[in-house]
Amino acid sequence: MIYKTMLELIGNTPIVELHHFDIGKSRLFIKLESQNPGGSIKDRIGLSMIEAAERDGRLRPGCTIIEATAGNTGLGLALAAAQKGYPLILVIPDKMSTEKILHLKALGAEVRMTRSDVEKGHPEYYQDVAERLSREIPDAYFVNQFANPANPLAHETGTGPEIWSQMNHAVDAVVVGVGSSGTLAGLTAFFKRVNPSVELILADPKGSILADYVNMGKFSSPGSWMVEGIGEDFLPSIADFSLVRKAYKVSDAESFDTARALLRHEGIFAGSSTGVLVHAAVQYAREQSAAKNIVTFACDSGNKYLSKMYNDYWMADHGFAGRSAGSRVRDLISRRVEEHAVVSVVAEDSLMTAYSRMRLHEVSQLPVLCDNRVVGILDESDILISVTDGGDGNFRQPVRDFMTLDVVTVAPDDSIERLVPIFKKGWVGVVCDKDRFYGLVTPVDLLNHLRLKHQQ
Repeated sequence: MIYKTMLELIGNTPIVELHHFDIGKSRLFIKLESQNPGGSIKDRIGLSMIEAAERDGRLRPGCTIIEATAGNTGLGLALAAAQKGYPLILVIPDKMSTEKILHLKALGAEVRMTRSDVEKGHPEYYQDVAERLSREIPDAYFVNQFANPANPLAHETGTGPEIWSQMNHAVDAVVVGVGSSGTLAGLTAFFKRVNPSVELILADPKGSILADYVNMGKFSSPGSWMVEGIGEDFLPSIADFSLVRKAYKVSDAESFDTARALLRHEGIFAGSSTGVLVHAAVQYAREQSAAKNIVTFACDSGNKYLSKMYNDYWMADHGFAGRSAGSRVRDLISRRVEEHAVVSVVAEDSLMTAYSRMRLHEVSQLPVLCDNRVVGILDESDILISVTDGGDGNFRQPVRDFMTLDVVTVAPDDSIERLVPIFKKGWVGVVCDKDRFYGLVTPVDLLNHLRLKHQQ
């Protein structure tokens, strides 16, 4: 079959059974919403909300679409808007992954970043910013996924019936997260009609207020979480929790570890919200005395998080890598020699080679090595001075002519305080023990250590 546009590929995503998690007597299935053309479950509602607005006349040729989004709804809207010829402005909290933002811009959306550390009612809260823009910009259509009935409708008429059919009506529970709450509301409406005994289970990031609302009937004070796309600090107006039987709180660490295990053991490349859902689904399954068929979602693709939860260095910087939070210099090394993670050059390499490695690995200084001994340090300022004073032809000159030879070293078992005077002079910590090189410690490494210590 040949499709006319990518929009026709939205929906009808496959379901796969998971086999490598300890779930007791039950069976656990995951619906691969990551297989939608925009890479997430939000493709469904992006198209649904745009077409509903076209039908009722709120969206006409020449209108500008505006929405507040954690990223994936924006991608769903951008995919549909680009195909239909509408300009699109998206307001996004600044905790979103680089991959999502670059994807949105590549689709032609205008992205406006705002703060992720403020609550609803603050002038820089992303939903309030989007609503304000919709009043200021002529011929603007504010999507407002959090109150848009076409959001849950997409799941009531699409996602729910697909699950029911694919599972041959043998569904006991569905584990779902809440961002805008469209998935939950749509599935609730569908299962109330076909089988109200299906249990909906809420998977919620720790810091969100929704799990306490479900389990205790009250709202707790919102916290912060790094998982993207689900969890809220308010109750969306389209939410319907009437079939939700229980909610599970899942930490960022549990989410990231579960998502990485899902890829490693099941081959499913999914994002941080999927980690929350699968972790909660496994917990729920283990608690059941009778076997149940449990369905959850791969909400989006893991390729949107390669710079974050699938990046070992990002995980280490944010305290998720399981390393010792000790008080010695060795505990601060992020790129370690024994892990073959040190980015380095040799004295005979050209400045262009050194500069290219800095950009590729996003570092600003490189150790110059000879037989695993540090013979110098080269940083961005060394390269800048060499090519501005001597011309860009110096990019072809060897590192040895421009590296800093006066290298101050620290021992791996030195206390962290030993680094402070080194950093105050603008240097980096070269960690050595006799002739053995362990890695570099930068001011950023120390800042990460102090931030994580403060959060404990």
